[in-house]
Amino acid sequence: MTIAELNCLDRQAFVEAVGWVFEHSPWVAERAWSFRPFADAQALHAAMTDEVRRASEAEQLALLRAHPDLGTRARLTRASGNEQAGAGLDSLSRAEFDLLQELNADYRNRFGFPFLLAVKGSSKYDILRALHARMEVSPQQEFREALNQVYRIAAFRIADTVTEG
Repeated sequence: MTIAELNCLDRQAFVEAVGWVFEHSPWVAERAWSFRPFADAQALHAAMTDEVRRASEAEQLALLRAHPDLGTRARLTRASGNEQAGAGLDSLSRAEFDLLQELNADYRNRFGFPFLLAVKGSSKYDILRALHARMEVSPQQEFREALNQVYRIAAFRIADTVTEG
């Protein structure tokens, strides 16, 4: 879809077109809609991330919790499944799968939301290294980093969906 076509959509059609960009959180697109017209995909991304930044901490936490654990084999949206497959998470050995599940559980217990990483361009080894490293930061730092990762994921999804034409 072009940015011009997206700008012409009513609120409901707009949310249907890009509401999935922030995992199971169409409220982000719904709130960003009023800032149309967007000059380009980057302006759309900026408007959407601004809405997340303006959201309450409870809404931000719900957004983080809406994402699946990396490496899970169930309940993935098509976008999450494709992103994880691109990083090799769909072909983990049993030992790698078990390790990732254990680390995901430790992370979730420590921070209260799933480990989030924009995996595009990453290998399963990069993901495991990042997961280990981020376990060492404070909860406040990790909350901010998780949101930053969500913004990166959304940028990739918008770039794959919206053209400039």
